[in-house]
Amino acid sequence: MARSTHLPLIAFLALAVPYCCAQQTESDSVPLPPHAKPVPERPAPAPFPIDSSSLAKGLTIEVRTPDQMTEQDRLREADAESSIAERAGFEDLEFNAGKWSYRQLVCPDFPNHLFLRFTRDNGRGDQSMFSASIPLNGEGHVRIIPILRRSYSLFSPAPINEITIAAFNRIRNEEKPEGPPSWAATALCYAALAGANPVAVPYGDASGVDGLPRGSASSLVVERNGSEVVRLADASARPKPVVWTMMFSKKGRLMKVKRLNDEVIAPKPVPAASPLHENPVPQAAGGQ
Repeated sequence: MARSTHLPLIAFLALAVPYCCAQQTESDSVPLPPHAKPVPERPAPAPFPIDSSSLAKGLTIEVRTPDQMTEQDRLREADAESSIAERAGFEDLEFNAGKWSYRQLVCPDFPNHLFLRFTRDNGRGDQSMFSASIPLNGEGHVRIIPILRRSYSLFSPAPINEITIAAFNRIRNEEKPEGPPSWAATALCYAALAGANPVAVPYGDASGVDGLPRGSASSLVVERNGSEVVRLADASARPKPVVWTMMFSKKGRLMKVKRLNDEVIAPKPVPAASPLHENPVPQAAGGQ
């Protein structure tokens, strides 16, 4: 059964960009040389703006039990259950066999979707899991993302396979957000839908050893062709911390995902040096 509590807040999240552009403006006191052409302003990067304001309070994907969900969301789950069962059947997930439970995944940047994670735990070596997406704005239809079938991935591992990536792109197209999405919140939601319970801690949180982070810093890298790469360091992953790398095209389409162990070396204290043993200088004969 999926855990309803958050994992320890031990991820370290910081914003990094490869370059920034300083533009000369009309208010500059240095005049342009003759025949010089002003440099046009660089358009805002796509698909995510370079904005760290969302990191000030930290980010996490809230996981709610059915009792913690709103009554409206429980009714939505009940109404969609036949569609969920049908689509889970296409993937041979045996939704109509055994006892399944579900939790809600709350993704703040996807207000027009209800996300659920279904699990069936028949003991060690026999666990099944998938995520379900229910659109709330009349766009699209119920979708599922297979994660495990009897403790095995149906295809390649869910976090990196093309089925998960394609489903996520369709969900984002259905969302039609009113404002620009957050790169950090989007990455966290993808990781949650793929079966993780990621947690992000705001910059400066004293969760490391002697003020040092316990994992790599998460980052947004803007490529010169307009594409973007999101690196989400998830130190809450077990048995080892991992780094998610998500590559988005200039138009905002998720193209590829990698998930590798975080190889940050934990700092070790330097042992204190032993005191030097000094031998007294012998006195010369006769007191000289």
